[in-house]
Amino acid sequence: MARSKPPVVGVDLGGTKIITGVFAHDGTMLSRIYCLTLGEEGPARVIERIKASIDQAIDKAGLQRNQIGGICVAAPGPIDTNRGLIIQAPNLPRWRNIPLPALIAEDFKLPAFLVNDADAAALGEHSYGAGRGIGNLIYITVSTGIGGGMIINGELYNGIDGCAAEIGHMIIMIDGPICKCGRRGCFEALASGTAIGRMARERVALGEKSIVFDLAGCILENIRSETVAEAARKGDLLALDVVHAAARYLGIGLANLVNLMNPQMIIIGGGVSKMGAMLMGPARKSMKEHAFKLPMSTVHIVKPALGTDAGLIGAAEYVLHKRMIV
Repeated sequence: MARSKPPVVGVDLGGTKIITGVFAHDGTMLSRIYCLTLGEEGPARVIERIKASIDQAIDKAGLQRNQIGGICVAAPGPIDTNRGLIIQAPNLPRWRNIPLPALIAEDFKLPAFLVNDADAAALGEHSYGAGRGIGNLIYITVSTGIGGGMIINGELYNGIDGCAAEIGHMIIMIDGPICKCGRRGCFEALASGTAIGRMARERVALGEKSIVFDLAGCILENIRSETVAEAARKGDLLALDVVHAAARYLGIGLANLVNLMNPQMIIIGGGVSKMGAMLMGPARKSMKEHAFKLPMSTVHIVKPALGTDAGLIGAAEYVLHKRMIV
């Protein structure tokens, strides 16, 4: 009788939350644990919290550590998959060159892996979500920042160092606004939730009238993309103009990807994408204006199917893929 393949653990590490799950080999989720990251406490405390969440998820699934086949953490920021390092995590203070898989492997005595969170989401959607059966796709998350992952010929594309698909840092406007990465004119600095909030704050600060300011409690710093979206839905002209500006840049970024990669599908997720037609309508128009006609006519732009669990599911799938190879 063939020995059954062991379940695996996926961890989705974010700036605000840690989600951990145990998955059977067919992708069935056996348990799910949610806890706060509390990144301000520093890397050591967060790593202990990750380890505790893994133990809790294993226990909740009715399993022991020695029954697990491997663990993978999906983490934000540039990742060196070859050396297993989180090079930098923008929303996690003091995270520089953290060897997270090695620390987990040492404690759990299990194979441990590391993958970029957007790469994991791309893998999750390709394996079980909107991109199932699609050989060439790009996953984009448009939220506080902009991240991405690519599936090429049915395989996750990491690049030579594991840093591929840093889509948010394509330069869209030379000498444009400063990005968190320190460069100017990045896709993220022009079309993300952070960019939408910044554009609205700048215009309100110059004296333009908008209900955005009222919705933010008359506190300029409280104007965020969510505030702008709410005002835009109420028909506020400034808010609509800001959303349309971000959509125009979003369309240019998408057109660049279509012209470069000629994908079958682009999956667009993240909180900002939930603005729906208000954002995606003008983004598609801008995309069509800037993309070549043939690849534009064949690409499908769709919503994700796995929601906020795409990265978690993708992390587990990454373990399964690695365990089949090694």
